[in-house]
Amino acid sequence: MTKRLSGKVAIITGGGRGIGAGIAGCFVEAGAKVAIVQRNPPPDAILSERVVYVQADLSNAHDITAAVQTVVERFGGLDILVNNAGIMFEKTVDEMTEEDWDQMMDINLKAPFLLTKAAMPHLRKRGKGSIVNIGSIEGLASNPGHPAYSASKAGIHGFTAGVAVDHGHEGIRCNAIAPGWINSDLSEAYIDSMADSARVRKELLIMHPVGRLGEPRDVGNLAVWLASEESAFVTGQVYIVDGGRTKKLPLPVE
Repeated sequence: MTKRLSGKVAIITGGGRGIGAGIAGCFVEAGAKVAIVQRNPPPDAILSERVVYVQADLSNAHDITAAVQTVVERFGGLDILVNNAGIMFEKTVDEMTEEDWDQMMDINLKAPFLLTKAAMPHLRKRGKGSIVNIGSIEGLASNPGHPAYSASKAGIHGFTAGVAVDHGHEGIRCNAIAPGWINSDLSEAYIDSMADSARVRKELLIMHPVGRLGEPRDVGNLAVWLASEESAFVTGQVYIVDGGRTKKLPLPVE
């Protein structure tokens, strides 16, 4: 990978694991300085001179503002914001409490708004900037038990369009990535918890026309492009990264 982000400073929320770690790794390879913003420390192996950890409770507006300011003071500015951190639980509307709903929206939708608001003055000082929001194919459809998660990710897709429209004239672009099934420690644990995990793995592969499941770097590589000047004429878009899963119509099986 060429150094497409050389000299750039990026905040990646939830960059210590899963998709976030994949994005962080790709950003570092592309030459960026990265601040991982999340509640718990990432593995020490991820940290380096160009990768720092800034603690923040993303449900707390004060923490978010302070974290952005810390990054700017540490690196001298901000060029890129990746709103990746999120939560998910499986509850129908009947099973869900108001507190459940509020928690999902606070982390998945309100935190990206607050981070974008805090980052905007610093991006504006650079004369240009890129915001990459991590949505989901569940912002376009839904798995069972995911009404709150799907609503939050559909909201991210709409928020992306709104920010792009309002701030494009300032040189600030905003795009979203909607991943499908991406391998991670959490997804592996989910599969392993199934009674017939071998069958589940086989059926998952069948669902994907490319014949494999996604990896965090699949999302990270696209995020690098969206953060770089190579995508200078791209804003307000939602890019689906799912190995063709949402394009494959299901057929009845025996």
